[in-house]
Amino acid sequence: MESLKGGHVILRALEPEDLEFLYQIENDTNIWEIRGTVKPYSRKTLQRYLENAHLDIYEAKQLRLCICDDNGQRIGFIDMFDFDPKNQRAGLGIVIADAEQRGKGYGEESVSLFCDYAFSHLLLNQVYVNVLSHNTASLQLFAKLGFQQIGLKKEWVRTEKGFADEIMLQKLKSDVH
Repeated sequence: MESLKGGHVILRALEPEDLEFLYQIENDTNIWEIRGTVKPYSRKTLQRYLENAHLDIYEAKQLRLCICDDNGQRIGFIDMFDFDPKNQRAGLGIVIADAEQRGKGYGEESVSLFCDYAFSHLLLNQVYVNVLSHNTASLQLFAKLGFQQIGLKKEWVRTEKGFADEIMLQKLKSDVH
């Protein structure tokens, strides 16, 4: 797959050189609750993951791309998971690693590029996201990009402060203008 290029971001395939960046993000306990992680990952495990990142999405049922700024600096990852070609849908997840990089439009452009790819190249009918109800920045981002709330899972995720609701949002290809 070629890189996907926007005005300020590049979404590219994972490279072996991404190991340390991947290790930092996967082991950042501040984002474990949104990623559903409960334990650290070893470099060896992540190295094996990178070695298999070349697998075709139809085989792996997932795709992770590195988000880079227009200078090529890594700033995060965007993931497609639960890829279901029969029903033409997939889940989407995104993380911008550095809090100082959030709110600068990188996430918006990355999600927009990724959805365009999903609808035009993978011929998906829908993309969905699951967002914790207190993550207002993500909820605003997805609403701005045309995702509609389709469900609420009450007390779905246990956090340090108790249980949090999770909101499911969906974007249909037919809603793309």
